[in-house]
Amino acid sequence: MTHTARRMFELLEPICLVTYFADECNQELAALGHRTYWDGYFASRAAPLGRVPAQVVHAAFYSFADGEAARHIPSVWETIPPEASVAARERGSAASVRRILGDEVADSPGLVRAADLTTKAATNAPTQGRVMYAAMRALPVPSDPVARLWHSATMLREHRGDGHVAALVGARIGGAEAHVLSALEMGIHPPESFGRLHHLPKERLAAVMDGLRERGLVDTDGRFTDAGRETKQRIETLTDELAAPPYDALSPTELDELVTELEPITTTLVAAGSQ
Repeated sequence: MTHTARRMFELLEPICLVTYFADECNQELAALGHRTYWDGYFASRAAPLGRVPAQVVHAAFYSFADGEAARHIPSVWETIPPEASVAARERGSAASVRRILGDEVADSPGLVRAADLTTKAATNAPTQGRVMYAAMRALPVPSDPVARLWHSATMLREHRGDGHVAALVGARIGGAEAHVLSALEMGIHPPESFGRLHHLPKERLAAVMDGLRERGLVDTDGRFTDAGRETKQRIETLTDELAAPPYDALSPTELDELVTELEPITTTLVAAGSQ
């Protein structure tokens, strides 16, 4: 099932990424009154948690620097209810998927079947220890097949994300440290130039890199050591293992069918860059 979880991540991630890469979601959130991309991001992604303080959002999201959540939460909800942001995110994301796929594919029996099977998996996993996933599970599942596919793919993304956070915590890798390891895995050097890191204060970046060096995970040049590469691989393997339970709800035949129906959808989204 570890292989299945990795394959499903590859197939479903491009569906989820329209929320962050395509225009429609940002336009819907801006129309509500969110002033910046990040206002809309924090408002809409955190909204299923309810009106929780910034400390809770920071803990659940895990990978953002200290103070980043507090720049948006709870101020984003003072004039725009969380429920409105959730609805806008769904509308915009579904519109992006439909535009990229075209009406013929979006209205096809294959997409409906993919949505049904993805929803079956996404609504049959345990919620214990899965804060972001449980919050998404509490939302109503859309009736429109395109919106349902996006919604269920995003539920599974949050389920996987919760497991990834658990794997990082177990490995004693913080949010900034995780971005360094990801940057190195992607071949970005120096890792401090990675988009999720370069805006941090130089002192903070230096402390992160020094800590990774002291643990023997990066060398003096800021590149992976064998121990660092092995730690990153161990985290990813455990993430795959923890992401597998939703797919226990599908029979082998249903899994094969889901992969078959998703492959052309994902291919089209990848070719468009999910935007």
